[in-house]
Amino acid sequence: MEYSEKVLEHFMNPKNRGKIEDADAVATEGSPACGDQVSVYLKVNAETLIIEDIKFQSYGCASNIATGSIITEMAKGKTLEEAKKITWQDAASELDGLPPIKMHCSVLAVDTLRSAIKKYEISHNLAEQEKFSKATIIEELEKILYPKVGKNLIELKMVKYVGWDEGVAIIDLDIPKFDEYRDNIVDEIKEHLEKYPEIKDIKITMM
Repeated sequence: MEYSEKVLEHFMNPKNRGKIEDADAVATEGSPACGDQVSVYLKVNAETLIIEDIKFQSYGCASNIATGSIITEMAKGKTLEEAKKITWQDAASELDGLPPIKMHCSVLAVDTLRSAIKKYEISHNLAEQEKFSKATIIEELEKILYPKVGKNLIELKMVKYVGWDEGVAIIDLDIPKFDEYRDNIVDEIKEHLEKYPEIKDIKITMM
């Protein structure tokens, strides 16, 4: 696996690493058990809504550290609305690309940034907590990339059915038995959904 010089630079000398003790908002996404976790801390100017300071902590591989680093550089000095527009593709591009199998690190970093922003907005009455629904499950599936090609499960039409019934998420996937990433994808789906208190069970069927 080859990394760009920029990825290696941010891995060896990460920017904005650490935590903000009196942060206005904190979000943590991912799971050490699954290999990657990122926390993002925000300090926001309440009048201008500009991100005046941002730091991250990372548990994971070189790509995880590099994407945490670059996402803080991209968001610092931006308004919340501007920072929300940063995509995982933008973050990967800023690093001069990532190997397809590591693109999920870029998704995780952006997802954590957006979660921190959402927490700030909810705590300051700038947004309301969204009600969990089938659409929430689909949004989470759109964040899970198939490692071979770096595209999400919905885009690749690997998801054949999504249901939501009294706390149970029901997902049918079209992934053959011989696929080497089959178990990893199931683990990642559970990691994305189990963070929601509304989820009581997750039923995944392979077609």
